[in-house]
Amino acid sequence: MKSKNNCLIALVNTNDNIVGYGDKLKVHKNGLLHRAFSVFIFNKKGDMLIHKRAHSKYHSPSLWTNTCCSHLLKNTTMQECISNRLQYEMGFNTEVKFQLKFTYRKSFNNGLTEHETDYIYTGVWEGTPNPNHKEVAAYKWISVKELTNDIKKHPENYTYWFKYIMEHFESKIKDIV
Repeated sequence: MKSKNNCLIALVNTNDNIVGYGDKLKVHKNGLLHRAFSVFIFNKKGDMLIHKRAHSKYHSPSLWTNTCCSHLLKNTTMQECISNRLQYEMGFNTEVKFQLKFTYRKSFNNGLTEHETDYIYTGVWEGTPNPNHKEVAAYKWISVKELTNDIKKHPENYTYWFKYIMEHFESKIKDIV
């Protein structure tokens, strides 16, 4: 899957019905409500695979975040997008299961706004990722407890959505492991 900043992503209304598609960068500049996904992969020990976003990313560069995240693209299903994105970003694929969805809005100093209905998926996988260095600067496996403590000590090192998910849904995520 080729990733482009100008791809068309699903715009949704407040009931999460698709109402059209928009250019990804324009959607973020205009703060339009859109559908996204956040994938959390764990190993059998219960450690979570997180990654540091590439320094060249136009949005939230060099910040730690969940295993994989992106948007529902035009003419694809959510499962196809997740599978393609996991392979593209982290170099592997595994089965994932839908857990919950939530909507949030956050404006950033760079003029972009995240206004997403974010679908959270989880999965279990054992192995060594083969990340795409255009997307991923680093990765690590980390326990949820250690991660939670580090987010509290160094919140500036993590993406907004990842901190939000960990703050509001940590118990749900921990129950999966």
